[in-house]
Amino acid sequence: MISITQVHHIAIICSNYEVSKRFYTEVLGLSVLQEVYRAERQSYKLDLALNGQYVIELFSFPETPKRLSRPEAAGLRHLAFAVPDLEAVAQHLNNHNVVYEPIRTDEFTGKRFTFIADPDGLPLEFYEQ
Repeated sequence: MISITQVHHIAIICSNYEVSKRFYTEVLGLSVLQEVYRAERQSYKLDLALNGQYVIELFSFPETPKRLSRPEAAGLRHLAFAVPDLEAVAQHLNNHNVVYEPIRTDEFTGKRFTFIADPDGLPLEFYEQ
C-alpha cells in the first residue's frame, strides 16, 4: 500500500498569467511563496499558499488551448475550498464583481455551497464547513 499523507499541490495552467495571478491572490487571498520565470519555456510558475500551506502551482505557457467545461469532460471536475461562512464569501465575491451560482444545499450532508469560475473557466467550489 502507498502511504499518502495529504495532497501536496494542484497545478493550474492559465491563459493570462497576470489576470490569473491577480484573481488567485487578490480575490481568493492565496499568498505567493515563490514566482519563477523560465525563459527556455516562456513560462511563469507561481507557487501559492492557503493559510501558509502550499497548495497551488499556477503556470503560464504560450498559446494554451481552451479548457472544456461544458459539457463536462472526463478528468478533474473542480477544486473545492472549505469556508466557515458562505454568506461572507458571497459578499466578498460581490465586492470583487465575481459572479457565483445560487447557493445550494448538499442533499447528503446538509451543507451549503456555491461555484464560481476562475479567469479560464475552471470551476471553483466554496463549501461551508
